[in-house]
Amino acid sequence: MPTNTLNGRTFQVDAEGFLTRRDEWSEDLAALLGLDLDEAHLAPLRFMRQDSAVTGVTPTLRRMQTVGGFGVKDLFTLYPGKPAKKMAWLAGLPKPVGCV
Repeated sequence: MPTNTLNGRTFQVDAEGFLTRRDEWSEDLAALLGLDLDEAHLAPLRFMRQDSAVTGVTPTLRRMQTVGGFGVKDLFTLYPGKPAKKMAWLAGLPKPVGCV
């Protein structure tokens, strides 16, 4: 299993760099990445982790909107480009199904 080391902390990852063990994730991981995430950034990540714990899969943008109540435009503003993929990576979850 591949690993990634960040500031002396080692994580098990898949071939694309997504964490493979949920228990290795923490909100402090963002700090290790050098990101300054405010509550608006953390709320969707927390929802993704909670929803994934119940459903067993990483939520898609559509589910983030319909179940989580997050606006898709807002998610694109917070996480430009490929928000579902970026959020899943930051939340320590597998890449969402159907995400390229």
